[in-house]
Amino acid sequence: MAYNIYLCGVGGQGIGILAATLAQAAAKAGLEVRACDTHGLAQRGGVVSSHIRLGADALTPLVPEGGADLVLALERLEALRGAAQFLKKGGKVVYYDTAYQPVSVRRGQAQYPSEEEVARQVAALGGEAAAVRLAEIQDPRMQNSALLGRLAALKAVPGLEAAVIEETLKEILPPAALEENLRIFRAAK
Repeated sequence: MAYNIYLCGVGGQGIGILAATLAQAAAKAGLEVRACDTHGLAQRGGVVSSHIRLGADALTPLVPEGGADLVLALERLEALRGAAQFLKKGGKVVYYDTAYQPVSVRRGQAQYPSEEEVARQVAALGGEAAAVRLAEIQDPRMQNSALLGRLAALKAVPGLEAAVIEETLKEILPPAALEENLRIFRAAK
């Protein structure tokens, strides 16, 4: 049976590195991996998503709608959108609790969901939500390392251990950003 992961966020948050790290770590752990990215309007702050499917039963890289065992999001509203479209009953949503408010919210025409609202809506879909937030992250592009750290702590991906994710981060990240990302990864556990 395939294990399906849908990743989403806003352009510039590091979904590409998050997806690459997760896919490479899964392959290193001996899992069969199928993956693909969809970028949308990434350079304009638009939605960015990736699909990762693990296991011999994963014949195509796209996670079917309503078929994600795990939704990983780098932003609160994207966590809700990803869950509404992709989460299957009994699935988990792990997201970094930050907000990129659309113009309608800033103008007072709409409300932005709270952490509690995300938990309620995910529960209504038959899932479970876990938020990640670290006060000491100075570069928002490193929030993906916090998400990976929490994912490892929750043992959310069967067969994927924290040590393998950390080893993969060491291979993927540029030397100048490595130590800070590793500190964030370890702090999020």
